[in-house]
Parts: sequence; C-alpha cells; structure tokens
Amino acid sequence: MATKFLILRFSSIGDIVLTTPVVRCLKQQVPGAEVHFATKRAFATLLENNPYVDKAHYYDGSLPTLVRALRAERFDYVIDLHNNLRTRLIKLQLGVKAYSFEKLNWEKWLLVRFKRNTLPDLHIVDRYMATTKTFGVTNDGAGLDYFIPYKDQVEREWLPTRHQAGYVAYAIGGQHATKKLPVGRMIELCRKINRPMVLLGGRDDQAAGDAIAAALGADVIYNACGRYNLNQSASLLQQAQVVFSHDTGLMHMAAALKKKVYSIWGNTVPAFGMYPYQTPYAVLETPGLACRPCSKIGYDKCPLGHFRCMNEISFDLAIEELAGPKPHR
Repeated sequence: MATKFLILRFSSIGDIVLTTPVVRCLKQQVPGAEVHFATKRAFATLLENNPYVDKAHYYDGSLPTLVRALRAERFDYVIDLHNNLRTRLIKLQLGVKAYSFEKLNWEKWLLVRFKRNTLPDLHIVDRYMATTKTFGVTNDGAGLDYFIPYKDQVEREWLPTRHQAGYVAYAIGGQHATKKLPVGRMIELCRKINRPMVLLGGRDDQAAGDAIAAALGADVIYNACGRYNLNQSASLLQQAQVVFSHDTGLMHMAAALKKKVYSIWGNTVPAFGMYPYQTPYAVLETPGLACRPCSKIGYDKCPLGHFRCMNEISFDLAIEELAGPKPHR
C-alpha cells in the first residue's frame, strides 16, 4: 500500500533545487512512496520534469483553494521544508503527522547581529534530510537534481562562433543588490577570466550584461540575460567549462549539474549552509570584515555605504579548468 508524502516548499529557485535530495531519497527508499510537492505556480518548471515527483500542487494566491485540493489527496505525512506561517496553516488544516525543517532563525540572528556563529556545520540539504529520519531514509550522496527536457536543450551551434569551442558561464544576477558584484567589478572579473563567456540572468540583469559586453566586446561576452527560460539557462550552465555565480539560484542549479562553481559572496556567508552542494567549488569573498554578514538575505544597497564585502574581493585566482588560447583584443 502506498505511503503518500506531501513536501512543502514555496520558494525560491535555489531553495527548491536544494530540496531535491529529499524528494529522490523518499521516492527511492520508502517502499511504495508516493511523493507530492506543493509550491508557488511560478516555480512549476522546477518540478514538472522531476521523475521523483508523482504530483505537483500549485499555490496561485488562494490558500483555501490549495488546502481543499491537498485535503482531497488524504496524505499520510507532510514534510515541511519551508516552515513559515503559510505552511504552518496548511499543516494545521490537513491534520496529519508532519515533520518540519528547523530554520535556526535565532542562530542566524546571532551571526548577523553579533557575528557569533552558533550554526551547525551542516549544509542546509543535510538539515532538510533530517526530516526523513523517521522513515529510515538516509542521504544517498548523489547530490542535487535538475532535469532539463529535450525541448529546452540549447545547441552549441546556436551560440556565437567563438563560444562554440567552449565558454565560461557567469550568473550575474542576484535577488538583492548586496549579493551581486557592482557592474564595474563584474567587468574586472570578466577581464581576469579572459575567455569567451556567457552571462546568465533575468531581464533585470540585461543592462548589466550589456555594459559588460560593451566593455569587453561581443566576441568575448555573450549576454544571454533575459533571452532564455530557466531550463535553457540550465542547459547553458551544463555545457559550460566552469561556472561563476553570485549567491543565487543558478549557483545551486550549477551544483545540481555537477559543474565546478566559483561562488561569489557579499553580504551573505557560506556559514549559513547554502554553499554549492556536493560539487567542486571555490569561494570568492572578503574575509575578516566586522560588518559581515549584515543580513541573512540582502539589501538594495550596503547599509554602511562602502560595500567592502564586494568591492574588496580579490580576483587573484588561477582557473585551472580553463585551457586553450585566450581571445585576442
């Protein structure tokens, strides 16, 4: 007889990608497991190609409508990987046994406010996985999942000629300004990399991408920001020689695709437990700043005005993954 699980995680791209080991391990390790997932409609792309999700349920702005649909499923257990007011209301109304992710907000507050790190030395994925211990589920060590449908595979010959022989992907976006390098520093980093590059991000990142392309030339920089959907962006990550990324969802997508990631950290820190998971990675940050981390999420601008966390990151790094001739200028 099937055991029906409901997993709750409503946002965002990176956080949902980070839940994929829970989905996979439940499905593969619990005999007869039927795994459902509830999230916001905006993130349907992240679920619709996942073979371990038996059914997805979407929040369209009406919690009562979603709860009615979930009640009809008669779940045996809820795995709450969000643990906010909305998911607590859902658990209350479903009235079934639930296991919830511990957010450790107090510990995060101590780190942000007093720079006192009491957080466990665990990746958030391992904290997610703790919700499944009751069922005898263990981490299979296979990392994150991201499934790209054939229709969204980007062919190499669609790219500019110079990029078809190989390129570096750089995810230049970020949910908050303090999680992104200033455009001038992005240009400096791209000059340091000095290889054909594909810039990834949303429509909001197009202007920054255009500025980088204007500075280095279209033969070196292909600004793909806003031109591709999420799966197509994943396809471009998958084909990259190496990935540079701010602390954003595309960083976790790159980790799911087992790419080497150079992760760039500003006001947030890897100690929060959301660094690239089970993939080779290097951290670019400014250590030793008394003001960092200043937030567990981010701001529209540096609260102190100097933005030293991003402005003082050293780009004195060797990128051993890259080979072949550098572009001529």
